Amino acid sequence: MKVKYATIIVEDMDESIKFYTEAMGFEIDSQHDLPGATIILLKGEGDAMIELIKNTENETGFYSMGMDVEDVNTTVKELKSKGVKIIMEPRPITVGTLAFIEDPNGVKIALIQHH
Repeated sequence: MKVKYATIIVEDMDESIKFYTEAMGFEIDSQHDLPGATIILLKGEGDAMIELIKNTENETGFYSMGMDVEDVNTTVKELKSKGVKIIMEPRPITVGTLAFIEDPNGVKIALIQHH
């Protein structure tokens, strides 16, 4: 597994974009406008990205960490056998298959198998 992104739920998207681009040196990679949410992916050095989400459903702040996996079903099965808490079983999404686990501190970790 490798870390792909960190997701942050934002209060003010413009202010957040300005901070991460002007102060931190990230560049906007892509924008996705969904019903009820706007998602901006920011790219810095290396492969990992920051995902900013503006919506009304989640509390502002750090939301989750995303990790790329080769086979999400096999990964979830292995993690279950090790007693890891699965909070969302694998399901199809537009870019592949997604599942969520939770670490001992309550941090959500998205496991993503891309097409």
